[in-house]
Amino acid sequence: MKISKWTSTLVACALASICTSGVASISGNAVQSPVVPDLNWAPCGLDFPAAECALATVPLDYDQPGGATTTIALARIPATNASQKIGSVFLNPGGPGGSGVNLILFGFGEALGAMLDGRFDIVGFDPRGVADSDPLFCFDDVTGLNQFFDGLPVFAYRNDQLRPYFDRFRSLGDACLGRGQPIARHMSTADVARDMDLLRQAVGDEKLTYLGFSYGSYLGNTYANLFPNKVRALVIDGVLDPRLWGGSLQIVSDRVATQMEFEEFLRLCDEAACPLSRSVGAKARFDALAASLKKQPFVIEGVFEYSYDFLVADAVSAMYSPEFWSDFGDFFDQVATLVAASNDVSLARQAAATREQIMEGFRSASPERKRTNYNNGFDAFFGNHCADARYPSSFELYSTFNAFAAAGSIFGPYWWANNAGCADYPVSSDRFIGPWIARTSAPVLVVGNFFDGVTDYNGAVASSKLLVNSRLLSYAGWGHTAFGRSDCVTNYVVDYLRDGSLPPEGTVCAANPNPFLPTNSFQARSTLRALPMVGLPPLQPTR
Repeated sequence: MKISKWTSTLVACALASICTSGVASISGNAVQSPVVPDLNWAPCGLDFPAAECALATVPLDYDQPGGATTTIALARIPATNASQKIGSVFLNPGGPGGSGVNLILFGFGEALGAMLDGRFDIVGFDPRGVADSDPLFCFDDVTGLNQFFDGLPVFAYRNDQLRPYFDRFRSLGDACLGRGQPIARHMSTADVARDMDLLRQAVGDEKLTYLGFSYGSYLGNTYANLFPNKVRALVIDGVLDPRLWGGSLQIVSDRVATQMEFEEFLRLCDEAACPLSRSVGAKARFDALAASLKKQPFVIEGVFEYSYDFLVADAVSAMYSPEFWSDFGDFFDQVATLVAASNDVSLARQAAATREQIMEGFRSASPERKRTNYNNGFDAFFGNHCADARYPSSFELYSTFNAFAAAGSIFGPYWWANNAGCADYPVSSDRFIGPWIARTSAPVLVVGNFFDGVTDYNGAVASSKLLVNSRLLSYAGWGHTAFGRSDCVTNYVVDYLRDGSLPPEGTVCAANPNPFLPTNSFQARSTLRALPMVGLPPLQPTR
């Protein structure tokens, strides 16, 4: 990764101003060993007949393992080949704030179990503070959550929006910490890793077998470095560079990674003659659309309203899942045509319907259970990430970073924006910030996509170099994470999880066909149909 002189100066400023040195105040092994929880597995309910659920009791604070406790929710698909059972595979779907229980219940557990010949229990858990694990709530109800977003753009793209956006998001510190929830101050990834090691012991495994996606790569990296001698097989897919994520500098990647993949989106759209490419080419039409919307949102009252921030957010969402690129190409074409025609009500209705179809596709690909309060993924993101990384508390430094983000691409400010939520949120004294150079008891399999606009390929390369005896497996295609997307990657991961066999050094799995072609649509990909998709973009709360 090349870093400009300006970047180097800004990073040095950030490290001096917002970061601390050293490592967590406790190691992976507390002086007093915490009690291994008893798991009383029971049916998860009539809707999920193949799954079993349990609650685990773990220390709230691993500095006081005999003190207050919190609960962790788990779900598993039991091994169907019990006579040849090897152990358990633990899963994390990303986020932070994603539910591992949901991943199990909605099909991933059964599908992965079948791939592994029924020789493993497939176990998902909600990390502390998430979903059914003593959830962190920053609002009284979904109405309060939605009111938080009233009047805000998705991200600040005009100068007059930046200060109100910063002030609103920085209020999350008080909103989340001021409600008297003990879990709010104990949600670091290091504590999640310590929980996972207790869960490993609770299911009777001598060493951990793990498959983690996106943020789950940071959890996997943390576990590998806290418990290097307890690794049986550990896969991280869609990999964050832990030094950037934990060091408050993920924007160094984000400001350019999405742009790299989006350029592929435009190139492949032209190659397949998708609707967006008509007349002058996809890039020219998208750039003209972005310039027009940045000056003024497009509005047909009561039919379709669309603004620059939503355009950028939708383009980011597209980069997660190439299986939806054809739909996004249609949608961007419809909006570009609308902006030129300005009063075509019929086309406006069509554009609105196309966008809703895409959003419904995302919802269907990663279903959520309805909850009595509300799904707390938004709250849990900040509870975890603000515990791990320190961000600017001053508006001046926040603005400087925003300018740095904007200089990288139009996507930079989108990624930087909500870090303001950590402005008044203290980092955890128990977080782990490195070094990330452990030699694990078994090699870690690191999976990276050449064009991943969410966790760029450099993150996988960096992790493979930091983890002394790891193996890098590359996918030459597009999208966020590769398991289930690339049959080649999927087969290598399954072989590794089953018996520890690694792909040959330097293995690069070929890209799938052009995503704009019908043969590579979401509906046509049999592997994806069998698996709830991981690493999907967060759906914006109702505005």
